[in-house]
Amino acid sequence: MTRTPLMAGNWKMNLDHLEANHLVQGLAMELKDHNHDYSKCEVLVIPPFTDIRTVQTIVDADELGIKYGAQDVSIHDNGAYTGEISTAMLDKLGCTYVVMGHSERREYHNESDELVGAKARKTLDAGMTPILCCGEALEIRKAGTHVEFVLGQIRAALAGWSAEDVAKIVIAYEPIWAIGTGETATSEDAQEVCGAIRAALAEDFGADTAEATRVLYGGSAKPGNIKELMAQPDIDGALIGGASLKADSFAEMARFYA
Repeated sequence: MTRTPLMAGNWKMNLDHLEANHLVQGLAMELKDHNHDYSKCEVLVIPPFTDIRTVQTIVDADELGIKYGAQDVSIHDNGAYTGEISTAMLDKLGCTYVVMGHSERREYHNESDELVGAKARKTLDAGMTPILCCGEALEIRKAGTHVEFVLGQIRAALAGWSAEDVAKIVIAYEPIWAIGTGETATSEDAQEVCGAIRAALAEDFGADTAEATRVLYGGSAKPGNIKELMAQPDIDGALIGGASLKADSFAEMARFYA
C-alpha cells in the first residue's frame, strides 16, 4: 500500500483534561512497549476542544509520535459566533487533522453536505487535513441505495474542488447503523462502499487522486475485526469511537500490521 494507514480515535464528548492526560500517556506507553512503527500506521487522537491543550502539552513535552486533531471547526475566521472554534485557534494548538460531517453533527446540528464541504475547504486552506465523514442510515442500506447516497454526499461536499486538493483529504465512511450499536458492517460491506468511493474519485478527479486519497472505515471498528478490515484493498484505516478510549485496545488496533 502506498497510502500510509491511519488509526484515528474520535473521543466524542468523553474525558475531561485530566482523563485525557492519562489516556494519551497510557497510549504512548502501550505503543512504545510494543515498538510501534509510526511509518506503518499513523496514530491520531481527536479529543474534545477542552482537552486539546492538554494533549498538545504531553505530545510536545515527550516528543510523541501521536498526532491530534479536532472534532469540528467553524467556517468563520472570528467574530460574534458564540461557541464556535476557528481554524486559526486549532492551528495555533498544533492540530493537524479536523473531522467534519460526522453523522452525529449531521443529525443533531442539521449540517448539510455543502456546509461540510465548506468546513473541509476551510481546514485545508489553514494547512490541516480534513477528515470528511459520510455514511448512510439503516433505511437507506435496506433500500439498497447506500452506495449512491454516500457518493452523493461526497460529490456535493467536494463540488468545485481541484484534484490536487482532494488528494490531500481523508474520507471516512461510517455506516450510521453500525455506530455505537454493536452492529458492524462486514469487511465486504465496508469494502463495497470504500471501493466505490475510490472509483468515484478516479472518475471525478483522476486515477492519481483516487490512489492518493485515504479512505477510512468508521463503524464500530475494534481489535477483533481490524485485521480483516485492513486486509481490504480500499480501506486505509479506521475512525474509531469507543475502542479509542482504552489505551490497550487502541494501541492494538494501531498495530494491526504486526
